Amino acid sequence: MVNVGGGGGGGGTVLGTAVGEETPEVHVYKKRFNSEILCAAMWGVNLLIGLETGLSLLDRSGEGKVYSLISRRRFSQMAVLEVQNILVTISGRKNRLRVYYLSWLRSKIMKTEGCDRKNGWVNVGENLHGAVHFKIVKHENIKFLVIALRDSVEIYAWAPRPYHKFMAFKHFSSLRFKPLLVDLTVEENQRLKVIYGSIAGFHAIDLDTNTVFDLYICSKPNGGSITPQCIVVLPNTDGLQLLLCYDTEGVYVDTSGKMTKNVVIQWGEVPTSVAYISSGQLLGWGLRAIEVRSAETGHLDGVFLHKREQRFKFLCERNDKVFFSNTRSGSPQVSMMTLSGIHW
Repeated sequence: MVNVGGGGGGGGTVLGTAVGEETPEVHVYKKRFNSEILCAAMWGVNLLIGLETGLSLLDRSGEGKVYSLISRRRFSQMAVLEVQNILVTISGRKNRLRVYYLSWLRSKIMKTEGCDRKNGWVNVGENLHGAVHFKIVKHENIKFLVIALRDSVEIYAWAPRPYHKFMAFKHFSSLRFKPLLVDLTVEENQRLKVIYGSIAGFHAIDLDTNTVFDLYICSKPNGGSITPQCIVVLPNTDGLQLLLCYDTEGVYVDTSGKMTKNVVIQWGEVPTSVAYISSGQLLGWGLRAIEVRSAETGHLDGVFLHKREQRFKFLCERNDKVFFSNTRSGSPQVSMMTLSGIHW
């Protein structure tokens, strides 16, 4: 087994140790938030920001003005579906799957009529709470919503008008390992499989046969637990090959659990966030550096060192723009990193 290592490094200026002296452009928005930034999603050119204490919108088209949309509610994950006019969230004290209508949020920004709270949102499912993570995947014009709950996985499908809501599709309870991270792959454009990560490793659910099986169980000293970081369905593999990232490592397996590459990705330090972006790269956010790797090969493309140790959290990305948060001075801010122009 080959370890593809790298990364780390001490303080100093921000530089790309694996790509010469090229560095990405980073823009820090002035607004300092009063509570922790937990998630974000692009809405047009603007950024919806989920906080420990509410939901805000960062207007990127102007001077970075911030609008408070919802207060006294925790938003831990979100995704925008503009065509469906919805914002899907895990939010609230009970971690419910709640869908907000974008038109309602827009009316709150514009302060127009139609801000009636009753018309602004709807919960997914009946009494569904305790959500840990969700993923939205499109297959044959159907949008599937896969939800990891405390001890189960549920799959919903979007029903267009006149229903205009997510409707229950499949439910898997009493799982051996509690799901912490979830995804959905479509094998050869036909078979659906849920992939999920737990404290023991990674597992799959075949939606055709309703069978649950292990993909990769991590061997830890004294039976210790792992932290699943990222599930990547590798492009151009007909949905059959995966990259599974956990702790400081990443392994390549297929959807039956067979190892596909004699390679293990080895991050230089324990990442606080691992994200797969549309360029086909992995970003590992450590306290000392950001590592950039090819998801297909695990090859280290670049390392960008921080000026000082900092804790960053990946938020979202679009095209060559990557948004993340920091708590450098105790008050979180949003930053945007532009990766175009870097010659990997």
